[in-house]
Amino acid sequence: MSGLTKRSVVLAGHATSVALEPEFWAVLDRIAAARGFSKAQLLADIDAGRGRRPLASACRLLALSWVAEHGPGA
Repeated sequence: MSGLTKRSVVLAGHATSVALEPEFWAVLDRIAAARGFSKAQLLADIDAGRGRRPLASACRLLALSWVAEHGPGA
């Protein structure tokens, strides 16, 4: 896999950043588009439902779940 790419976002009023591999960002972009969300909206949605799991881990798990359900090109 490639190196990490960091994206900055404001979640719950606080600036933070998430570092993921570009392949995961590509899947998250597809998920956001399918849901009619911006990337920031998708990250806020993930953040709201992640519980105590680290945000990057929650992002990766969502991406893996999406690919398992929709295929790698979806």
